[in-house]
Amino acid sequence: MTDPYIQNLFAERIGGNQYGKSTAIYKFEKIKRAKRAALAANPGAEIIDMGVGEPDEMAFPEVVAELHKEALKPENRGYADNGDALLKQAAARYLDRVCGVSGINPDTEVLHSIGSKAALSILPAAFINPGEYVLMTTPGYPVFGTHARYYGGLVHTLPLVEANGFLPDLDSIPAEVLKKSKALVLNYPNNPTGASATPEFFARVVDFAKRNNIVVIHDAAYAALVFEGKPLSFLSTPGAKEVGVELHSCSKTFNMTGWRVGFVAGNELIVKAYGDVKDNTDSGQFLAVQHAAAYCFDHPAITEKIAAKYGRRMGALVETLKKSGFNARKPAGSFFLYVKAPKAATKANGQRIEFKSGEEISQWLITEKLISTVPWDDAGNYLRFSVTFLAKDEADEKRVLDEVASRLADVTFEF
Repeated sequence: MTDPYIQNLFAERIGGNQYGKSTAIYKFEKIKRAKRAALAANPGAEIIDMGVGEPDEMAFPEVVAELHKEALKPENRGYADNGDALLKQAAARYLDRVCGVSGINPDTEVLHSIGSKAALSILPAAFINPGEYVLMTTPGYPVFGTHARYYGGLVHTLPLVEANGFLPDLDSIPAEVLKKSKALVLNYPNNPTGASATPEFFARVVDFAKRNNIVVIHDAAYAALVFEGKPLSFLSTPGAKEVGVELHSCSKTFNMTGWRVGFVAGNELIVKAYGDVKDNTDSGQFLAVQHAAAYCFDHPAITEKIAAKYGRRMGALVETLKKSGFNARKPAGSFFLYVKAPKAATKANGQRIEFKSGEEISQWLITEKLISTVPWDDAGNYLRFSVTFLAKDEADEKRVLDEVASRLADVTFEF
C-alpha cells in the first residue's frame, strides 16, 4: 500500500495528485480486452489480428549470427555511450546507396539511437522551452509531442485528411502559433495512413522551415518498406540538411523491433545536440547490437525481401476488402492500410447496426467477426489494417485472407 503522501508528490506533467486515478480505458487496451472476451465466447476460435504494428517474423538468421559473433567479442562488452564508428559509417553508406543521400559525414552527422522512440523522446529536450510549440500530425505517433509537453511546450496538430493526400496543410497554421513554433515532426511513409510523401512536398517543407526558423524531424521508420522504386528520404531534398534530421530504425526495416537500434542523421548541430542530451539519458545500445545493425544497413537486400512480402500481402488484402465494399487502395509503402470506417452494417438476417466511430466498428469486428483492426478517429473515422498478420507462407496468407472474406461475406457495409 502506497503511503497517502506519495499521491501529492507526482509531477503535474503526469497528472499531479490525480495520477493513477483515471478510469479511462485507452484504445489499445480496449482492443486487448475485446480480443480476450471474443476468445472466451468462442473457445478454440482463431482471431485474425490485423491490428498488430510490428513485423510477424524474426530477424534474418544471418543477422542473428552476426549478433552472436559480435556478442562474443570482449571489446564489445562495456558501455557503448554514443557508439563507435561502425554503425555510423554503415548508416552513411546506406543513406547514399539506398536513399540517394550523398555527402553524409559519419563522424559528425550520424549518431545511433536506441530505436526511433528513444530519439523522439530525447530531441525535445534540445529545443522546446515552456510556451513554445511543436507541430505534429494527427493521427500520428505522439512521443515527441508528449515529451515537448513535459518541458512545458505546446502541441499544434495538423490533421491528415484524404483530400490532401494525407499530407499536412502547412498553410493552415495560425500566425500566432507559427511564431512560437520550434519543430515540425513528420513521418512518411506514414503510420497509420500508409501515405507517402513526394519530392515536391519535402521541398515545400524545407522552404517552410527556412522561412519560419523551424527544425524538421522526419521519422523515417518505414522509409525503406516501399513496393516500387527507391525509398524517398527527406535528406535527399536540396537544403534538407540545413534544417533537420531524419530518424531511421531497424525495427520494421529488418524485423528487429525488440533489438532497439537505429540512427539519427542530418544537420550536424542538431545531431550534436541530440548526442549531448542522449549522453545524459542512456549509456548507449550494446555494441554487438549496433554492429549487427551495421551489417543490416550494408545488406539492404534483406529489406527488399521483407517489402516484397508486404507488397504481395497488401495487394491481396486490398482486393479482399474491396469485395466487401471498402474503398481500399494499395499504398506505396509501409505495412498499413488505412480505410474509411463503415457507417453501418446489415447482416444477412436483416439486422442493421450503425457505427458512430471507427472505434465502434473496430469493436464490432472483433466481437462479431473475430477480426482485429485499429480504429483512428482523429481526423475522420478510419480503420487501420496491418499486413503483418501471422502466416507461415504464401499458402497460409491466402488461407487467412480467404477467411477474412468468408467472415465478411454475410454483411453489407454502408459508407
